Order: sequence, then C-alpha cells, then structure tokens
Amino acid sequence: MRALLPLVVLVFGFSWPGLADAQWKWRDAGGRINISDTPPPRSVPDQDILQRPAAPPSRTPAATSPAGEPPAAEAAEGAASAPAEPKLGVDPELEARRRAQEQEQQARQRQEEQRLALQRAENCERARSSLRQLESGMRMARVNEKGERIVIDDKERALEMQRARQVIASECR
Repeated sequence: MRALLPLVVLVFGFSWPGLADAQWKWRDAGGRINISDTPPPRSVPDQDILQRPAAPPSRTPAATSPAGEPPAAEAAEGAASAPAEPKLGVDPELEARRRAQEQEQQARQRQEEQRLALQRAENCERARSSLRQLESGMRMARVNEKGERIVIDDKERALEMQRARQVIASECR
C-alpha cells in the first residue's frame, strides 16, 4: 500500500496542471468573479468573460471535432488564410452567436432602409400628385373642423405648392 502512495501522488501531480488550464473565469451580474471548469451561463455577456480555457493541442493532424470543425492547431494555422476562423482561446459557440447577432442586425438594418426607401417613394409620389393638382388651376376646396367647405385662394395655393416642392426636393432623390 505504501508503494502505491508515491505513484498516486505522481499521477495526481502530473494531472493537476492540465486541470488548471481548463478554467473559465467570468464576472456575474452581481459583480462577483466566478471560476469554474464549465462555461458560464448564456446570460453572461461576452465582455464579462475574463478567461477562457486554452484549446488542447491536436494529437492527430486529420482529426476533426464532433461538429466537423478542424482542430484548434489547424484552425490557428489556417487563421492567416481565412480570417473568419475562430482564434485560439475563443469559444466557437460564442463566436457563432456573435456572428449570428451581427447578421441579424445587418438584416434588420437593411429591412429598415428598405422600409424608409418605400416611405420616401410614397411621399414623393403624393407630393408630385398634389403639385400637379395645384398647378392645374382647378378650383380646390378643403373641409374645416366644422365640416364646412372652404375654397382655397391663390395665396393658400402658392403656399401649398411651395410645401409640395419642398417635399419633392427632400423625398424624391
């Protein structure tokens, strides 16, 4: 039994540094620093992750991960040729989430730009139509808050034409 004790201590001593490398360190919502061998919860923002475990070196050059990605050593070698590859020490899942968020944000931005472009085109068409009516010289009337019809005089017509031209200048590009 005494002969096994040095062997156990030796095995434990050699395995200890490997365990120390696989540590996660992050700051939680309360500001406390947490250290664990498991990744932080998904609710922890990326900037609050203080340390990630280093990726273990690959033992076989042709090995791939279960997700079909090349091992970390090959990913580091290919980083110069493919800048989109994740860096060593960066969790691929976090990188994928970050890229997905960026793509969603870009898609929302494009959608908002398209919506604004359609709105500008609609405003442009309305202003042009209004200007054509005002320039036609036809008699025009409006209904006031009492429901009475009021005929637009030349002064009001000129003001409305000026407003329509301003809208055309700003919306019709």
